[in-house]
Amino acid sequence: MVGRDDRSSARDYASLSDEELMEEIVRGAEEAFSALVSRYQGRVINVVSRLISDRDRAQEIAQETFLRVFIHRERYRPSGKFSTWLYTIAMNLAKNEIRRRVRARGMVSLDKLLEATGDSGGFIADAKPGPERLYRRRDVEEKVTKAIDQLPPKFREVIVLRDIQQLSYEEIGDVLKIPGGTVRSRINRARLALKEILDPAIEGTADEL
Repeated sequence: MVGRDDRSSARDYASLSDEELMEEIVRGAEEAFSALVSRYQGRVINVVSRLISDRDRAQEIAQETFLRVFIHRERYRPSGKFSTWLYTIAMNLAKNEIRRRVRARGMVSLDKLLEATGDSGGFIADAKPGPERLYRRRDVEEKVTKAIDQLPPKFREVIVLRDIQQLSYEEIGDVLKIPGGTVRSRINRARLALKEILDPAIEGTADEL
């Protein structure tokens, strides 16, 4: 009888759920691990990059995250959502990096952040913006990135997880190990703090855009 690993292709693994992939990984299926990495690598890099503002280091942390997933694969319990477990590992590594005060420039999702702070109206770009508009938009993106860097770590992480990665309040609570009420409070305070920083920084730019 032909075993699953002999008859399964990368496409077959790509169709499995996260939990099913983890079951295969525990059984030793290397292709299942590759499929899981392909599914989440970009997301992990993005979330870590926006937290530490260093894309190159974020890629290294993402690799370490997946290495830990593989090493501790038998610790995963299917009753829990895999993405929550994965983001918890990544966030812990990112926090360690933040504690070492590693800082560099990064990019953020401008529209989502400005929508979250209530300043989106004048900054949503046209479908085909011209060179001048793109230049000014990049200038705003830089200001937003710098504003996020100025937030305390506990505010920066909830802004990234909620307004960039679109995690639910419950998922954020699971990742950060804090109650739901604390999650909501931090998100509200983080958005207010970000708005206070952004308002004077981008005043007048909306008219130009």
